[in-house]
Amino acid sequence: MTRPPTAAQRRVIDTADPVTGRLRGTESQLAALVERGLAFRHPRAPHDHFLTPAGHRIREAEPEAGPAAAVDAPRAPTGVFTARVGGEEQPPDGGPSRMREVRSAWQGLLELRRMTNPDGAVDRPCGWERTHLVQAAALALEAAGHRPAGPDAGGPDAGGPDAGGPDAGGPASDGYRVRATPQPDAVAVRGPDDGTLGACAMTLEKAGWQAGEHTDPRSRTRYLLASPRRV
Repeated sequence: MTRPPTAAQRRVIDTADPVTGRLRGTESQLAALVERGLAFRHPRAPHDHFLTPAGHRIREAEPEAGPAAAVDAPRAPTGVFTARVGGEEQPPDGGPSRMREVRSAWQGLLELRRMTNPDGAVDRPCGWERTHLVQAAALALEAAGHRPAGPDAGGPDAGGPDAGGPDAGGPASDGYRVRATPQPDAVAVRGPDDGTLGACAMTLEKAGWQAGEHTDPRSRTRYLLASPRRV
């Protein structure tokens, strides 16, 4: 069983790069995280340390309740980049600053592919993307310049827990919307028209995903079903 990190180690985890999981800390802190299975040292120079999937889960989890946690557990960092999945109630600024953030996040993701894919390939998704499907697909779309759906398009919860999937109802009214599906390795992408869906499919395929158009049998709306390509 993985031992929980100390407060100092948790601070190293919480300040990891939000996209790549690259860590910064003392040699002893990083070595201890590796020993706990929460980080790994990349074999290629400069031999940086990155969070493992277990480390990412700890980073994304809320601190445990209790007096000790209130004193020792650091608060989650603010200002963490999040790709727009469409339908956000309070969408972030879409100006030049947002564009710079998106470009930086996409370049960081490509670097994570290079560092963590077994053959160093950057043309297909890496392990982090396979465990964060919605965010990964949304980042690929936003980085390519596609417009996410706004808050007036039904909201992120429209259509139930799998909103945006095959049973989510009508199409997004003003941009793409990416949602989880009952399939563990696929996301659904909706758009206002077939042209938007086709363009999103091309972008995802260039980013290393497989994407195909489908028709919801009840609403008759079109949507994409996309999953990371493995080879």
